[in-house]
Amino acid sequence: MSEAHSSYRLTRTVLAVPANRRRMVESAARSTADAVFLDLEDAVPETEKTDALQGACSALQELDWGEKTVLVRVNAYGSRFVEEEIRALAPLARLDSIIVPKAERVAHIEAIARLIDAAEGGARRAPLALDLLIETALGLVMVDALAASCARIAALHLGVGDFAGSIGARSAEIGGSPEGYRQTSISAGARYVETPLDLFAYPMMRVLVAARAFGLRAIDGPCGAYRDATLTRAWAEKAAALGFDGKQVIHPSQIEATRDAFTPSPEDLAFATRVVEAMRQAETEGRGAVAVDGKMIDYANLRMAQRILMLGAADRR
Repeated sequence: MSEAHSSYRLTRTVLAVPANRRRMVESAARSTADAVFLDLEDAVPETEKTDALQGACSALQELDWGEKTVLVRVNAYGSRFVEEEIRALAPLARLDSIIVPKAERVAHIEAIARLIDAAEGGARRAPLALDLLIETALGLVMVDALAASCARIAALHLGVGDFAGSIGARSAEIGGSPEGYRQTSISAGARYVETPLDLFAYPMMRVLVAARAFGLRAIDGPCGAYRDATLTRAWAEKAAALGFDGKQVIHPSQIEATRDAFTPSPEDLAFATRVVEAMRQAETEGRGAVAVDGKMIDYANLRMAQRILMLGAADRR
């Protein structure tokens, strides 16, 4: 992924909709989401897989998607549906990327890439990308090799629901930590203190580090409590603060709060501008560090400030 302002693709909000529900797909196309993924996998019962594929192909050819990034999540490698899905989808010019669910083995990603090579054709403006959904224990263990496995890979997504199930976590809320996952200790006053812990702290960081190491975008999984505006905003802010590029959303009502969490505030942009200007002046004076607003700033701060300005510039396009 290039960090240049001109080429950075905003995917702050990635709205998921089942491809067999035409009215939902049409609504997603009209929405303010940065990206939409049409689902052929978990959101579609097996008896409707064929209809979902036809629905995705029709929607890609018939609907106005504006400047959205459009993705389709196919069924997992080894399923009886995936080869037909790729053959039908790969030539469609409006499709930007295929999401590969339950990505676990390099050989599987390479096989999918070969299927795309054979089916892609010449109608596309740009090569079809692959987004990998890391949602199992094995997938997380293999994430570095998966991220480096194919030049088509554009992003890593963390599949929070399936990942929790994969490790046996007792969580009833998609994207949330189990109630019992907490540290109990004794304070100096001999009182018991309970500290809630975050189930996803490690997998989020692991996916993010792999994405950054190989120049990919990192997309967090959804907040399942889509009716809870506080949780939707808080979990999006956590992912944005950590450095993720965006987050999946499962309902249009989550788009605004999630987008806002990933959009630099005017205060963030103003501070980042001061950092860049101060470092530019410091360089002319032969210095590698300078004070800004009472804080010592060096080249590490400069790189963080440049990313904030890049996000702000991409948002204004």
